[in-house]
Amino acid sequence: MTTTTKHSTRRQLQTANATVEQARARNNVLRERFPPRAAEARWPATAQLADEVLHRLTAPPFLPAANATRAGRRRGVAKLLRWLSSLPGDTWQQRWKTSGVEEIPGADWTDLPLRFLRQSGPSPQYERVDLTSGLLMLVCGDVIRPDLAWMLTRTHKHLAPAMAEVRDPEGFARLAQLAESGPAGTRGEATLTATRIAMILACKGGSIANITVGDCVELVDTLRRVYVRGGQRKVDFYLRLRALGIFPEDAPATIRAFGLAAGRLSIEELVDRYPIRCRPVRDLIVDYLRERQPSLDYTSLDAMSRTLAGLFWTRVEALSPGIDSLRLAPILARAWKTDIATKKRTTIGPDGSAVEVASPRLNAKDELIRVRAFYLDIAHWPARWAPWVVPCPISDEEISKAKDRKHRKARMDQRTRERLPLLPELTDTVDRRRRAAAELLAAAEHTPPGNLIPDTGGTLRRAVAPKAAGHLTWAEETSTGRRRNLTYEETEAFWAFAAIEVLRLTGIRNEELLELTHHSITEYRLPSTGEVVPLLQVAPSKTDSERLLLVSPELADVLSSIIRRLRGGSGAIPLVTSYDVHERVWNPPMPLLFQRDIGTEHRAFTPTALRKLLINALAATGLTDAGGEPLVFSPHDFRRIFVTDAIMNGLPPHIAQVICGHKSLDTTMGYKAIYPAETIEAHRAFIARRRATRPSDEYRTPTEEEWDAFLAHFEKRKVSIGTCGRAFSSPCVHEHACVRCSLLRPDPAQRGRLEEIRDNLLARIAEAEREGWLGEIEGLKVSLAGAEDKLAQIDRQSQKATISLGMPTTRSGDLE
Repeated sequence: MTTTTKHSTRRQLQTANATVEQARARNNVLRERFPPRAAEARWPATAQLADEVLHRLTAPPFLPAANATRAGRRRGVAKLLRWLSSLPGDTWQQRWKTSGVEEIPGADWTDLPLRFLRQSGPSPQYERVDLTSGLLMLVCGDVIRPDLAWMLTRTHKHLAPAMAEVRDPEGFARLAQLAESGPAGTRGEATLTATRIAMILACKGGSIANITVGDCVELVDTLRRVYVRGGQRKVDFYLRLRALGIFPEDAPATIRAFGLAAGRLSIEELVDRYPIRCRPVRDLIVDYLRERQPSLDYTSLDAMSRTLAGLFWTRVEALSPGIDSLRLAPILARAWKTDIATKKRTTIGPDGSAVEVASPRLNAKDELIRVRAFYLDIAHWPARWAPWVVPCPISDEEISKAKDRKHRKARMDQRTRERLPLLPELTDTVDRRRRAAAELLAAAEHTPPGNLIPDTGGTLRRAVAPKAAGHLTWAEETSTGRRRNLTYEETEAFWAFAAIEVLRLTGIRNEELLELTHHSITEYRLPSTGEVVPLLQVAPSKTDSERLLLVSPELADVLSSIIRRLRGGSGAIPLVTSYDVHERVWNPPMPLLFQRDIGTEHRAFTPTALRKLLINALAATGLTDAGGEPLVFSPHDFRRIFVTDAIMNGLPPHIAQVICGHKSLDTTMGYKAIYPAETIEAHRAFIARRRATRPSDEYRTPTEEEWDAFLAHFEKRKVSIGTCGRAFSSPCVHEHACVRCSLLRPDPAQRGRLEEIRDNLLARIAEAEREGWLGEIEGLKVSLAGAEDKLAQIDRQSQKATISLGMPTTRSGDLE
């Protein structure tokens, strides 16, 4: 690995580690508001004597109905108490912690007490099962509280039912009622949810009503730490507990708010993501960003901090260690500009070593513009930052984007021209895909497991759903045995269809699509006729201004399909909280139109999920670009296509500007792709308008006299030393002094005549100089210069190589 690669990798690791640490520190603020319950060292149940514990755990409500289960639990409690009594400690919890059993993951923990019991006497074969039952009773009876991480390494099939019997019957009954009242597809998650909640009670004590938000966060953190699988099912328990109303009103709507990716960074944290060594420069950047903060949104502030602290000063310090001034030497400035002109990333090569790969940085001039603005702003406020005022190392020419804008416009126009003709095929394909997926799912739902699904040609068989996803419909391909989640396929096909239709029919931005709510659909009654016109209200986004779009019949059909799907049996669209990935804030619960069910939680679609929908939908169409590669549509492509198609079909550009929410008409026309046919038609229209404004007699048929005069002009163009090239009906400006005229095309055959004229002029100039005819000399020199120029033109023409192609010949066969 080269030194440059090592430094680059080290910088990336330092930046990543700094970001993670800052994210943790940032979320500590939220975690401090909702701390977990502290672990208690002593409580009444753990301080009881062995006889008292055994008596309590073998009496109601700890008595199961089955005699065999009752006897096994009694034996297990007695044996565990005998083993724990041999260990040091004042309470059963202290003895449990000192036993070392929590250092053994999984079911092998029973090896420690079994070894003790076998040494103290004969041991039946069923003792391991007795110990597991005995531990269940000790945990449910709150005699011991195991470590949460250790509990997550084991299965707990009977923990929730036992807790419901002996610890909190009322709380678990409310939990069961909540599961029954929810959608039928999510009732299968109730068992795992109850187990998670029971686990919190086992490790923290108390009842369900005592569980805090911090307890749930601690459980999720532990789940991540021990890498327990489960996906969304890891956090469903939080939603159910919140629905029970045991959390305070200001508790986050989702436990994902405590994740490392949530929340905003302060200005200091934004800058400290990068290892800046010079503290004064670091403080200057912080002070500058704080000054700019009121006029910037968080995304712009984040981008500016990445440029100034990361791409600028961190790179400068790497090139010139120890630098403490903004004054960059010319050689250092050139090295830094060369460095940021490419993006570098480290990958693993074929031999397993780290390889640094460089690619051009497309927005390099944008980065230079931010740094130049930094220098100029500092110079603009000398009273505040006088010690830092130095010449800017970036010139105006280096940030000129005129050519870049033209190239970008050309690329975007070509991209639009390539995709606009394929849009009908794309929409037809995604619609057929949606209908086919819905029909297949409906047929599978009415097919018993193990039977072939009708209308599939015997290629699909209804499969038994996995235990963890019993509410989903699965199928198995008879030829390959591959299992398919038909519920997921239908969901993906529908939302891909909905997204593409809304994007192409409205031309709204990606983030505006994801922020559409049920309240966005409104109506307007025309005052003249009383007709109700449906409108779509687009929330403020990029330009911070809302706008209203007319809902076409096609768009109304798509929106109604979305609303019917989301309402389900409840009749209301669920309220969901969404995370703004740009502003790094959680939005309040809203009836978003683009949401989906993940477990028992309704989640808003993210930009990443939307891109995945488009990629999968395009893959199903099989469309390719000019190079034969799979065609790619971005959400913004539909916006450009919308503008181009609307203006080409007669929509005035200023109306398209209002519909798109652009501040400038130039921006709207920048989205409009230009076609070659448009250029030709526009030129023809220009010629027609020009002819309409000129006198009509200029376009009449010339008379015989006018035609003869026109031909006579060309007959008079031949002179002694060449050909005159003046225009028709124009006088000779040199009064037939052809040797002086720049319009004369000299004839190479008249070179001798030109040489005689030149020699004669030289002789006349010499004579005039002898006689003192000074006024004659000036005119003769002008003629001499003209003659020499004509000779030079003849010389240049003679230097051009002439290639003889010969006479073409024909073969005899060509004439037959």
